[in-house]
Amino acid sequence: MRATNLYAPTLRQTPADAEILSHQLMLRAGMMRKSANGMYHFLPLGWRTIRKIEQIIREEMDAAGGQEICMPILQPAEYWEESGRWAAYGAEMMRMKDRHGHEYCLGPTHEEMITALVRDEVRSYKQLPLMLYQIQDKFRDERRPRFGLMRSREFIMKDLYSFDKDVEGMNLSYQKMYDAYDAIFTRCGLEFRPVEADNGAIGGAHSHEFTVLTDAGESSIACCTECDYAASDEKAELAPLEAPEEDMQALEKVATPGTNTIDSLVEFLGVPIEKTIKAVAYETESNELVLVFVRGDHDVNEVKVLHQLEGALELRMADEESIRSAGGCPGFMSPIGIKAGTRILVDATVMKMRNAVSGANEVDFHYKNVNPERDFKEVRVADLRLVKDGDPCPRCGAPMKMTRGIEAGQVFTLGTKYSAAMGATFLDEQGKEKPLVMGCYGIGVGRTMAAAIEQHHDENGIIWPPSIAPFEVVVVPIQAKNPEQLRYAETVYEELKTSGVDALLDDRTERAGVKFKDCDLIGYPVRITIGPKTLEEGDIEVKVRKSGEVFHDTKENYLAHVKELLGSL
Repeated sequence: MRATNLYAPTLRQTPADAEILSHQLMLRAGMMRKSANGMYHFLPLGWRTIRKIEQIIREEMDAAGGQEICMPILQPAEYWEESGRWAAYGAEMMRMKDRHGHEYCLGPTHEEMITALVRDEVRSYKQLPLMLYQIQDKFRDERRPRFGLMRSREFIMKDLYSFDKDVEGMNLSYQKMYDAYDAIFTRCGLEFRPVEADNGAIGGAHSHEFTVLTDAGESSIACCTECDYAASDEKAELAPLEAPEEDMQALEKVATPGTNTIDSLVEFLGVPIEKTIKAVAYETESNELVLVFVRGDHDVNEVKVLHQLEGALELRMADEESIRSAGGCPGFMSPIGIKAGTRILVDATVMKMRNAVSGANEVDFHYKNVNPERDFKEVRVADLRLVKDGDPCPRCGAPMKMTRGIEAGQVFTLGTKYSAAMGATFLDEQGKEKPLVMGCYGIGVGRTMAAAIEQHHDENGIIWPPSIAPFEVVVVPIQAKNPEQLRYAETVYEELKTSGVDALLDDRTERAGVKFKDCDLIGYPVRITIGPKTLEEGDIEVKVRKSGEVFHDTKENYLAHVKELLGSL
């Protein structure tokens, strides 16, 4: 490719609506343009990187036994009704009707479609295991699309679905995909970590997120400082914290005027925050009131709360009227005095507390010497708190450290959640009908691209890993108007292409400084410069984008050196 034929409109200024660095650099480097809120055009440079990521994915999926297919994006509602997700999925689903009044959605994911496809074809255990995948656009009507490709309404996703005859087979398929994902993100040149994760709306029992480590990430993950345990903040398991041993004191109601927050309560009573109990009131989508209690210095993990509420899909903050109708008092709540039948969840650490302080369900009053094991009745106890720096690892007990990352892929075990609901069965070795045992495995292709930029950049622009760079090498004649320089550059460019190097010739007649800035902005891993010294002395300048190192090679050795550099980056 010659730069004079390349559609790559670079920008010197950062667009005002680009919030994070990857979004800014993809726009500035001429890789994509905004179409509408949460929707983007990929331009040639960006699309080349997308296709390279897709090719790595295809190779690893095929090597693991996957077979590529293509399913419709437009999905009939009846499949989703069979699985029970049509009403449950929520407002993110883009729904529509055709001219005959039949309901459809633009696929946010394809569990229903693949299950319907396979149930009509697979009859026997002899046809298993089976792994089918596609790389295709998905659609989700995000409430607030933002951060470029990180949270968009239309995005490219690889989704593979495994079908096995039993749990052992599903676990084997899961491990194959886990290993394949490890290979994919390694080949993409990313620093990442697989972390235990919540299955969310997909369902199933076991899941890992493949998280690219970067401060710009939306995901918060807890990593043990000693062992290899890592989990998303939503999933991280937390054992109850033991409180110092104390003799139980008699419950005492005290006046605490104006102390409707934990901070004001701590200041007024002069007690450690670890001695206080915090209340948070929620309502489910069915208007059920749920009161949750954690230690004063802890935060509620709403995902864990939802797991305690059978059938609940979402939480919202409860209004004051609902709280009062249950016998509670906003700002001064505890389980003591709440009406029977109210759903009360208490974090396991709270139940270990001794002589603590909690609300008295009366304005400007609290209880002192609260001992939850003695005083809290009809409550459900569970791990409900959000992990934070220093919490003990659930595996080895060492402190955990919080870090941030971008979820680029996730693997799930589904079991029979979809096959049982949709009647996808097979006959086993004894001729008995059983539901297929499934797994699903997704990679956000655009997210992987954006994550690579977040992890690999400097003040001048992108620094692509060679495996996913739009071009591995750019050849820059300093004076493209000089026929001899241009001819020499063309010779080098052709030699690179012939030897299998993905190269671009920047044959534009722009000033050298302009071309060099574009090279750094776009992030080509290696730049070869052809100038007067090349013609006079045979000196070919080779610069590595990542390190800034400059080498001076001859016509005879530059090609081998460039290949060596690309292999080491």
